[in-house]
Amino acid sequence: MRTQFYTATSLDGYLATEDDSLDWLFPLGNVNDTGYPDFIAEVGALAMGSSTYEWMLRHADTVAAETGAHWPYHQPTWVFSSRSLPPVPGAELHFVRGDVRPVHAAMQAAAGGRNLWVVGGGDLAGQFHDAGLLDELILQVASVTLGRGKPLFPRRITAPPFELVSARAIGTGFAELRYRVARPDAGAA
Repeated sequence: MRTQFYTATSLDGYLATEDDSLDWLFPLGNVNDTGYPDFIAEVGALAMGSSTYEWMLRHADTVAAETGAHWPYHQPTWVFSSRSLPPVPGAELHFVRGDVRPVHAAMQAAAGGRNLWVVGGGDLAGQFHDAGLLDELILQVASVTLGRGKPLFPRRITAPPFELVSARAIGTGFAELRYRVARPDAGAA
């Protein structure tokens, strides 16, 4: 079981525009041509921030056109928010706030040995990293720049650096980079 931050990012390191738009992403290719279908098959539980969740609600028709359902996840999902948000009928949602550690434990219990996906955003993934709970980054790096927007990983992490595990081209629009998250105490014995 791994806790993974799987996301698309622009070349200059942004997940979305300043107003949370992903319109730049969709012309670049079909999600089914990436590693996503294999990735999601191994996911047992999800965590997402309120901006990601609200984007899903606002773009339910786009999501349905791409995935076949307005809420495309059958896995239990924990939504981090300090606000009250509307639920999606039929979705197994848990609205939470605060420390990611107890939520991570609940996600592990629900995942049945499968992986945990930190869907977004970058700050939420950073909180899992800060708590020592993030194992892997899987980045679909798009062949566009945004100039400004929501940062991929709003943390300064220099030691230990992430360890590049693999890199591959996906069509002409993406490069998939996989990084293992090194632990500061990984070398201690």
